[in-house]
Amino acid sequence: MEKKKQRSVTRGIILTILAIAIGYTVYAAVTKDKINIVQAGAQAPDFEVVDLDGEKHRLKDYEGKGVVLNFWGTWCEPCEREFPAMTRQYAEFKGQDVQIIAVNFAQSEFEVKKYVANMGMTFPVAIDKTKSVFTAYNIGPLPTSIFIKPDGTIDRIITGEMTEGEIVQYMESIKPE
Repeated sequence: MEKKKQRSVTRGIILTILAIAIGYTVYAAVTKDKINIVQAGAQAPDFEVVDLDGEKHRLKDYEGKGVVLNFWGTWCEPCEREFPAMTRQYAEFKGQDVQIIAVNFAQSEFEVKKYVANMGMTFPVAIDKTKSVFTAYNIGPLPTSIFIKPDGTIDRIITGEMTEGEIVQYMESIKPE
């Protein structure tokens, strides 16, 4: 008799835990904040990053200019292949009010500084230590580049490696008139 009572109590506890878990899942699904999907034509989310030189960069500080946000990691081979072209095009477009900001995926400052020096990157490079910018822009695979028009709207989102010709074409499309 005692074993039957003990089994009943155990079953009751298990059923209660399952009911609470199901209830929480339903509650979380109903009250969950909607994630804003970043897409072409939408207003680009503002952000603030600090580059390797200690300078702050906020999207709103570049109002009236074109901005390329390039999300990358040191382990990313396509990132490594496109950086020389990006560096060359940064030199060309910098005087035409188009800015590149490279945002690294939360790696160590030592590792990123060494990589940047080896690659000869001349545009601002920031480390997104909290991954807040990656989250705001819903970044998945690397590299991902987001081209933002002078009015702050997203012109295009490119996932994957770009050729130098594509970089030129896309930077032209966000250049102020």
